[in-house]
Amino acid sequence: MTGNRWILLAEDNANDADLTMRALSADQLSGEVIVAGDGAEALDCLHRRGAFQSRDDDLPAVVLLDLKMPNVDGLEVLREIKSTAALRSIPVVVFTSSREWSDLARAYQLGANAYVVKPVGFKEFLAVLQDVKRFWLAINEPPPGNLAKTADAPAPPSQPQLTPAA
Repeated sequence: MTGNRWILLAEDNANDADLTMRALSADQLSGEVIVAGDGAEALDCLHRRGAFQSRDDDLPAVVLLDLKMPNVDGLEVLREIKSTAALRSIPVVVFTSSREWSDLARAYQLGANAYVVKPVGFKEFLAVLQDVKRFWLAINEPPPGNLAKTADAPAPPSQPQLTPAA
């Protein structure tokens, strides 16, 4: 995967994972997708532990993150990504069926880059995922590779810091 842009899909529902994989592979835009079946596996992939220890050290272009997962839920995965210096620059798109205001608010409080509710219809599902893939793999300019390696950099403030005018 060195130099290649790839997507980490954290999804515990086999049907949703399969549908997502089909939607992501339906266009001509290349990019590998690694599927993690729960939050713990997603974190193992990002930290290159267990079954993922031989994964190249390139970070994913984006994480598509379901919220309701066993072992470690999506909000905990998001918290870990955004609080770990080596991972915090990874864009995270919450991709969930939850329309709960509390999930939406908490995801953005923890640093989600986007919150997308899974469409019910196949055509809409396909279109949304192709748009997400196109944006994060082809349109968005990723942070420089060395940015993720500056592990001693302080975390960004959770709230904007205003300085008084002089």
